[in-house]
Amino acid sequence: MLQKTFKSYNFNFDEKTIKKFEDFLAMFKEKNNQINLSSLRDDESIIEKHFIDSLMLTKFIQLSWNIADIWTWWGFPLIPLAIYYSMQDKNLDINSGWQITKTQFYWIDSVAKKLKSVDEFAINLELDNIQTIHSRFEELWQDKEYRESFDFVVSRATAYFPTLLEYAIPLLKVGWIFIAYKMDNENELIEWDVALIKLKSEIVYIKKYELWWQKRSLVIIRKNEKTPKDYPRSSQIITRQTI
Repeated sequence: MLQKTFKSYNFNFDEKTIKKFEDFLAMFKEKNNQINLSSLRDDESIIEKHFIDSLMLTKFIQLSWNIADIWTWWGFPLIPLAIYYSMQDKNLDINSGWQITKTQFYWIDSVAKKLKSVDEFAINLELDNIQTIHSRFEELWQDKEYRESFDFVVSRATAYFPTLLEYAIPLLKVGWIFIAYKMDNENELIEWDVALIKLKSEIVYIKKYELWWQKRSLVIIRKNEKTPKDYPRSSQIITRQTI
């Protein structure tokens, strides 16, 4: 089923990559039975709504260098992307004859039990391109090691988009990209303008796709200038007041 479903969305993976995803599917289902990670229980739903959705950005943009995933939902899109790029990097190493710079994924969260689950997945799947960061965003934003240090930020969170922008953009280097997985909602675009202006960023393009008869979008945003010192505001203010 896994290979057939991937092919139906034009993902043609080799046997080693398919095996990684099969292992992850088994691990996720086992962990889901223990601590209820997701309401999705059958293979088809997990593969399409979690695996395929997470991988859709690989059709539109090539990630590289250091990638932060904020508010990842129990490993999505983080784990599928890490599997995909780990196999891509290995193939490039073999074909080129020398080691290339790897894509490195960082998952940021303040909830320790989520981080523990992702760490377990990464260890069991032998993924060396994942690092978890246990931190509150208020602390991370002020840390020179992380503020404006990532080449890409991705998020599959369902948060109000101006709020999501204020969390994500300060982590990006100038000139680099934030990618948000969103439900396809034209009306919401209007509400992003003020936040984008204040955060010195712009929408580069929006890629639309359908998944299980649901219209979805990948919003690609470039950071054009350094984030003003006034942003981000504290989490308490962000959740109460629109930017």
